[in-house]
Amino acid sequence: MKKEMTITYKVENGLYLNITNKCSNRCSFCIRNNGDGAYGSNSLWLTREPTVEEIWNAVVAANPDKYNEVVFCGYGEPSCRLDVMCEIAKKIKENYKVPVRVNTNGQSSLINGRDTAPDFSVFDCVSISLNAPTAERYQQICKSQYGERAFDAMLDFAREVKKYSPEVLLSVVKETMSEEELSACIRLCDEIGVKIKIRNYIG
Repeated sequence: MKKEMTITYKVENGLYLNITNKCSNRCSFCIRNNGDGAYGSNSLWLTREPTVEEIWNAVVAANPDKYNEVVFCGYGEPSCRLDVMCEIAKKIKENYKVPVRVNTNGQSSLINGRDTAPDFSVFDCVSISLNAPTAERYQQICKSQYGERAFDAMLDFAREVKKYSPEVLLSVVKETMSEEELSACIRLCDEIGVKIKIRNYIG
């Protein structure tokens, strides 16, 4: 039996949008390492990248106003489809009252070859995966295609994007680091001037 392509799925009271499987990282703790689906979805592995029309139709069918927020976060890095992501986010803002968040690895400017921070002004919240306090450790965990320079690019993106989005978070997975590393991540967030989100690993 052929699996259906999952574009929208529910996590707690959030509507999540899965728009690509492409990612510049291969994080050791990524939930997609565990199988096809998560959070009760049939499969988050997309058979192809959905069109803007397909994504929008899925959003409308899900009725975003039933949820506390809409979140761009699936089995890939949403900024790999930056223009599509921003177009859909704008349409949601124009048609619904629900806040819109993006979960990102913060490598959008590397991925797209330009400063993309201004593009994120459409989002009420930008949550960036920090994951480590140093470039060396980040590469060990996240295995970015850009090597260790991805870490500094991610921090630069965080500094820039806070000029455009009202809320910026740097997130870490508690189980992947020591107390010393967590303290160092907290200090990094203080230096940049953004909040830290400490989350638990979801296996």
